Amino acid sequence: MTDNRNISYGPANALPGDQIAITTNPDTEPFWEKAKARTLTACQCADCGHFRMPPSPYCPECQSSNKSWPELPGTGTVFSFAICTRNPKNGEDYVYVPVVVELDGTDGAHLVSNLGGCDADDVEIGMKVAVDWNPIKDDWVLPVFRPA
Repeated sequence: MTDNRNISYGPANALPGDQIAITTNPDTEPFWEKAKARTLTACQCADCGHFRMPPSPYCPECQSSNKSWPELPGTGTVFSFAICTRNPKNGEDYVYVPVVVELDGTDGAHLVSNLGGCDADDVEIGMKVAVDWNPIKDDWVLPVFRPA
């Protein structure tokens, strides 16, 4: 097993947008449409108020199918992360940091994304982050994060 405690990773990058494609369905399209407008949102039950990410057809709390898509402040806290050193598409050296962000204003909903704008070595659980936007294939926009 390799001891990685003394490795310096350098700058964290967003994955190249030309390598990312998404598919939508009726439960996720509102999220992606708002992202195109550079607005962060999350699926919220229109009946009980429970946030659910990823969006799903039915609320896990009350089983309602009614949804709302409130605008969120675009900030959060790193809940979990990993440091990756290879581009998953082509295997080339490339440092990126997948993160699970606990979104502010959602009572604990989480979003899986990427973190950039800092050295990968400086990322830590509890770090405050803010949304940024990464254009991807087919004119969609991916929410990514940077230190707040």
